[in-house]
Amino acid sequence: MIVRVAILVLCVAVQGRGSPMATTYDTIIVGLGPAGCTAASTLAQAGKKILALEAQNRIGGRVKTVPFGDGVIELGAEWIHGTHPSRVYDLAIKNNVSIISQNLGFEAYRSNGTKADTALINELFEYTLEVQEHPPETPQPLGQFITTKIKEYLGEKHPDVLKDKDYVDEILHFLDLLVDNYEASNSWNDVTTQTHYVDLEGDQHMSWHRNGYSTLFDILLNTYKGGPGYPNLEIQLNKEVVLIEWPTDPEQLVTVSCKDGTKYTANNVIVTVSLGVLKERHSALFTPTLPQTKVTAINKIAMGLIGKAIFHFDVKWWRADREAFYLFWLKGDGLSKNETDDWTTDIVGYTVPKGCEKCLTFWMKYDTAKMVEKLPEDVVKRKIMEILRKFLGKHFTIPEPVAMIRSDWHSNPFTRGSYTYDNVDAPKYPDARIHLGEPLLDSAGKPRVLFAGEATDPTHFSTVHGATDTGYREAMRLLPVTSKI
Repeated sequence: MIVRVAILVLCVAVQGRGSPMATTYDTIIVGLGPAGCTAASTLAQAGKKILALEAQNRIGGRVKTVPFGDGVIELGAEWIHGTHPSRVYDLAIKNNVSIISQNLGFEAYRSNGTKADTALINELFEYTLEVQEHPPETPQPLGQFITTKIKEYLGEKHPDVLKDKDYVDEILHFLDLLVDNYEASNSWNDVTTQTHYVDLEGDQHMSWHRNGYSTLFDILLNTYKGGPGYPNLEIQLNKEVVLIEWPTDPEQLVTVSCKDGTKYTANNVIVTVSLGVLKERHSALFTPTLPQTKVTAINKIAMGLIGKAIFHFDVKWWRADREAFYLFWLKGDGLSKNETDDWTTDIVGYTVPKGCEKCLTFWMKYDTAKMVEKLPEDVVKRKIMEILRKFLGKHFTIPEPVAMIRSDWHSNPFTRGSYTYDNVDAPKYPDARIHLGEPLLDSAGKPRVLFAGEATDPTHFSTVHGATDTGYREAMRLLPVTSKI
């Protein structure tokens, strides 16, 4: 399916190139991730002439489904988080695409090779999630808040555990890693207790499994099951945008310049690039430059990072009734005293991807993910296998993997991270995401540059459904109030 979509899109791109500047579009969309594809689809269905420019050689943004092992794996977004109200879930169901709930009930192992107290760890993890629903009135670092609450809880429920300081420290390190892998933060003390994020109703871990998350883009672009696409939507891949010139004069057009020298004009442009890209390039990307409120938002909102290393094995050697395994590091029990191995103690565990039965996905927080992106593949593979055997070698016969693949969201110049989170500065800038999503207007008050993407959603940032909602939001900003798409 992925190959078919790629060929179809490439054909559209080649056929639609024509002569730059020869055509004026209603809207140019920069970036074809969930937000860009949703905006493109919405406007195309309304009859608008759309040009979509994507810097990479594929559609999907931070969703990246890859054929691997005996199926497919997700190097980016893994799950649909919640089912109502979810544009993503609804599109899957409407198109009869099966979506499977993934049970992430886990088993935990200690770094000395023994089984951890999974029941206690799960109890404390559930309590960690629960206390976040009742933050203190005065914002504080999330880790600081949880640490206080966990110690109070242990004193009340498990006083013997609280007496073992090393064990408590190990528990807190483990919970820190879990929070970081949810938030995409480097430390739970980088995250604020006063977040505006709101969960959707329903299951938080719905998987596209062997269909692959990329199916979403087939549906959005009307190419699912051989669909014809949209004749008024022109898609061009490998088109890195380097300059957006937006006029304040209502009679002038927006000009979008690409790295290859081509230029395109339109009435307006929707920018859907990641916050990481805006942080790196906004000062050179827009003429006139962005207003200070938007620059402040770009600087103050935190761009997070989650890393994955995915192994494929010839056999499924782990317990078939478990889809998540957590690694509980004992104090001072790293692989070695070598500083280059410090990252190994920040791997929180692994899950079994629903799209590949003989694969394991190892999850890494911010700094660890950055390091693993740069290390030689053989080093990453050897160290992770050493970790596996250290924790589980007494319980399983673990073969060598036959293949490994890893994410590169930080080193990728067109993403520079995974998704955003509310850091400790967020309470000082409560309207930052709103400011980030505000359009740039000409002197007549018409939007000329619009902004979409997960970072611009005040309550559903960090998710694919949040990104798609913002794409729809900006498309509808350009359509008559009476439009119903």
